Amino acid sequence: MPTVLLTGATGYVGGRLAPHLAGAADASGGELRLLMRRPDPALAPAGARVVQGDAVSGEGLAEALDGVEIAYYLIHSMGRGGDGDFEARDRAAAEGFGRAAARAGVRRVIYLGGLAGDDASSAHLRSRDEVARLLGEHVEEFVHVRAAMVIGAGSASFQMLRALVGRLPAMICPRWIETRTQPIAIDDVVGALSVLRDRRDVTGDVELGGPEPLSYRRMMELTADAMGRRRPAIVRVPVLSPRLSSYWVQLVTPVERALVRPLVDGLREEMLVRTPPPLGVNDEPRDFGAAVRAALGGR
Repeated sequence: MPTVLLTGATGYVGGRLAPHLAGAADASGGELRLLMRRPDPALAPAGARVVQGDAVSGEGLAEALDGVEIAYYLIHSMGRGGDGDFEARDRAAAEGFGRAAARAGVRRVIYLGGLAGDDASSAHLRSRDEVARLLGEHVEEFVHVRAAMVIGAGSASFQMLRALVGRLPAMICPRWIETRTQPIAIDDVVGALSVLRDRRDVTGDVELGGPEPLSYRRMMELTADAMGRRRPAIVRVPVLSPRLSSYWVQLVTPVERALVRPLVDGLREEMLVRTPPPLGVNDEPRDFGAAVRAALGGR
C-alpha cells in the first residue's frame, strides 16, 4: 500500500499518468499525491490528494514527501523562464528534490528523460542526463526512463511535426531530416511508467521507443498520409544552422518560442533503443501510424 507522489502532474505526460496511478492506489489501498505549485483540485483524478510545492524553490517539498515511498519526477524547464537558463533551473530542482527525497526516506524515484547517448550535443538532452545523475545519487531505487520522441496531441514535438507537414508544401531541411529515432505513442509511455511503479526488480535505465527506427523525413511522409495531405517536397541542404532552423520553425508552428530551439537542437541526435526494456514494460509498442492517428484524434 505505497504512498506515491507525482510531480509534473499538470504537464502533458503527468496529466495522462495521474488517472492510472490513482486507479492503482485505489486498488491497493495506497495514496496518490499530486505536487502542484498552484494547487487546483479540478485537475486531480478522484481519490488523489493535491499538495502545494515547488521543486525549484524547495517550498513544500518536505511536507509533500513525508511518508512517500515512490516518487515520479516529471519536471523539466525546456527553455521556460525569464532568464533562459533552463539547465540551471533543472539542476537546482533535481538537487533539491533528491535531497528532500533522501531525508524523507523515499525508496524509489522514477524519472522520465530522453533517449540519447551520453555524448549528445544537445544542451537539452545533456541536461536531462544530468538531472538523472543528480537524482540517482540520493535514492536506493532509481529508474531512468529514457524515451524517444513522444507522439500525442499535447506533445510539443508532435505539434511541431504536425504544423510543419500541415502548413508547408515544401521545405528546406539540413542533415537532421535523415536522423533516425524511434517515436513512441503517449499511451505506451504512460503504460510503461505506470507498470514501473511496482516493478522493484527494475532499476537503472529503461529505454522506450516505437517498434522501428524512422527518419524525420519518413515521419513527415507518414504524418502527411495520416492527415490526408500531399507529402511535402523536402530539399536537403548540407548546411543550415540550428539557429536558422529554429527561426523558420517558429514562423510556422504553434510551439512556444522558448521550446523551439531546444527541440530543434535535439533533432540532430539519434534516439534508438539499444537495450530493449524488461519483459512487461512496453512489450508491444504501437506503430507510428497508429500513434499519429490517435494524436490527430486528440489523444
